[in-house]
Amino acid sequence: MTRARKTLVSLESTPFYHCISRCVRRAWLCGEDPYTGQNFEHRRQWVLDRLRQLSEIFAVDICAYAILSNHYHVVLHVDRETGNSWSEHEVITRWTQLYKGHLLADRYLAGEVISGAERTVLSELIEEWRLRLFDISWFMRCLNEHLARKANEEDRCKGRFFEGRFKSQALLDEGALLTCMSYVDLNPIRASMAKTPEESDFTSIQERIQDYIEDQKPANAKQKRRTVPTKLFPMIRVKGDEPTWGINFDQEDYLRLVDWTGRAIRDDKRDSIPEELSPILERLQLDPDAWLSSIKSYSRDYFTAVGAIDRIKVYAQSLEQRWFQGQSAAASHYRLAMVE
Repeated sequence: MTRARKTLVSLESTPFYHCISRCVRRAWLCGEDPYTGQNFEHRRQWVLDRLRQLSEIFAVDICAYAILSNHYHVVLHVDRETGNSWSEHEVITRWTQLYKGHLLADRYLAGEVISGAERTVLSELIEEWRLRLFDISWFMRCLNEHLARKANEEDRCKGRFFEGRFKSQALLDEGALLTCMSYVDLNPIRASMAKTPEESDFTSIQERIQDYIEDQKPANAKQKRRTVPTKLFPMIRVKGDEPTWGINFDQEDYLRLVDWTGRAIRDDKRDSIPEELSPILERLQLDPDAWLSSIKSYSRDYFTAVGAIDRIKVYAQSLEQRWFQGQSAAASHYRLAMVE
């Protein structure tokens, strides 16, 4: 039975969520439609452009993405603290980039004097917009409605383009986040659409690799990017308790890990793990076999929440649920985590 989204999302438990949205029936999002022979490759850029725009408006960051033929994956980070810090003026400005505002908001921005009762109504309206600006349901709604309108206009048809609900998974710890990001980044390789991460077009791993290569070049040798990047949520390894904005993981380690995993998955066999990757997997509390198994069977094993079994149990309790599907996979792939 379908459950309300609010019973699946708990920002107190985690700010990271994996979202998947699929086209209805035989609708084709990107690439060449085998049923009609039409090529919709250009639509991949539609998705990237909209993701970039929404990440600049919402208090939601993009950690990973992969745009496939009839669906897409996106890993989101909800930055509630930033959303709550915005001034009322900034909330109005951001919201009205997406939707028509309100007469009271227009008067407020114009500097007109409004009554006390009107100010109360406006404040309530602004707070409603603020909550929506760090809500993954509203983020996905703004993404899918935009894409559906453009696709239907191009196809000269009406009706649903995406399934009514997107799928969401809570990523409860670092191991779950890195497993999910790797799964998303390696989707084209698993689908035999690419041989290596750097050849995986329209994925976040390709964008991270391109950014990494450019960062290594001297300033006078940097080139203009073919496409505008989506400003991915950065990976920043910090020492101690220093505050940071980003994923607390070294980007070079992640690139090496995804590269090795992609080769192992592509060949359908596990080579001996490179020596330098052992500490990375140990930090994620995974051994190489468990890591590859979790990537290969991710969509089959994991559902509402991903992470160590004790974190899943705590997450279920926070949402007043007794059990979430996928706990057996979590118990076999992840060691227990210390839950504070």
